[in-house]
Amino acid sequence: MTIKTLPALSALTVALLLAGHLSLSPLANAAAPGVTWEDIANDHLTTQDVLQYGMGTNAQRWSPLAQVNDKNVFKLTPAWSYSFGDEKQRGQESQAIVSDGVVYVTGSYSRVFALDAKTGKRLWTYSHRLPDNIRPCCDVVNRGAAIYGDKIYFGTLDARVVALNKNTGKVVWNKKFGDHAAGYTMTGAPVLIKDKTSGKVLLIHGSSGDEFGVVGQLFARDPDTGEEVWMRPFVEGHMGRLNGKDSTPTGDVKAPSWPDDKTTETGKVEAWSHGGGAPWQSASFDPETNTIIVGAGNPGPWNTWARTAKDGNPQDYDSLYTSGQVGVDPSTGEVKWFYQHTPNDAWDFSGNNELVLFDYKDKDGKLVKATAHADRNGFFYVVDRNNGKLQNAFPFVDNITWASHIDLKTGRPVENPGQRPAKPLPGETKGKPVEVSPPFLGGKNWNPMAYSQD
Repeated sequence: MTIKTLPALSALTVALLLAGHLSLSPLANAAAPGVTWEDIANDHLTTQDVLQYGMGTNAQRWSPLAQVNDKNVFKLTPAWSYSFGDEKQRGQESQAIVSDGVVYVTGSYSRVFALDAKTGKRLWTYSHRLPDNIRPCCDVVNRGAAIYGDKIYFGTLDARVVALNKNTGKVVWNKKFGDHAAGYTMTGAPVLIKDKTSGKVLLIHGSSGDEFGVVGQLFARDPDTGEEVWMRPFVEGHMGRLNGKDSTPTGDVKAPSWPDDKTTETGKVEAWSHGGGAPWQSASFDPETNTIIVGAGNPGPWNTWARTAKDGNPQDYDSLYTSGQVGVDPSTGEVKWFYQHTPNDAWDFSGNNELVLFDYKDKDGKLVKATAHADRNGFFYVVDRNNGKLQNAFPFVDNITWASHIDLKTGRPVENPGQRPAKPLPGETKGKPVEVSPPFLGGKNWNPMAYSQD
């Protein structure tokens, strides 16, 4: 680990465009006051700071600012730019946090930068020392940090969560949550929530690593100490933790959505032991219903036949709780509800794309508190966030081949025949290739959408 306090680099490659309505505090070079939960809870209503991934717990990414619009945006010019520099300049997917005139942004290879928002001057950097045997699936990027009190939080490629002093960049605590050599990593931004039951503020983060055979896990931590409060796995039948002790299994302990196999130690197919479902994208939070809502990743391995009983049919099993959205109780980590977008996902559609929380009135005038989700599988989903029941689903891209539609009564896709990867013939190691649309990169990938209140 190294911490540097240096002037801004002269090699400038990443531009920051500053709109006139953004109010920048003069405290960038002083010890700024701490960020409160009330600040975060009102992030979607304020215009001077950005304190949570998604610009608020509802992840709407909406701003009332109107000075810059589609008529004059072409007039913007760079006020300053900043290079994330050196040999680690590879991939940039981070949403910046802005607080009291300081921009906090993560970079590739588990780094954090604090910049003066007015000048672009580098205030400090933190570069996490990574071991040689990290196993990131999909580049070495990081999608952002969280802020609370006097700390900045972010995840690393060697499966750690780190808290830094927001004024100095010095490490406050550093917690390991998984075996990086086995494939556990963290690329998503953690978020802060406040549990209505206990009144405690919690740091929420997930794991990454579906492609390398991990059991996806969602964590809640004490933001002051980093101590784990609970952990919830997203593969049916795996055991959760609460206050350091085993709590309850996720779903049915017998995991009927995964095939049995009497030849294994667990009694389940080998793939169940590392079944994926990683919640690698950031969670949303509904304070009214006291529910964390997060996407669960694809089942692992991709090969659906490796998750199927001998002489079985992949469509006989759903591989819960993967490739869907999960409502979680922040007090205990228990699953409140689950809706699966792609049962027994064979195409890496996953379910991690952001979950935007919004309200609307149905045809009978009833107010529905919902989630909006544009899935990689090409369908757009509206789900009741009180109970996880599907309200509507429709295609948002053309030429979807894997399914004809989503049955609104059952909530399940109606799959087209011949679109699942074929089983290898006797003596063969690969099945017949199948052309599927959308491809694995999806009708929409992780890049977030926004909800307009206008």
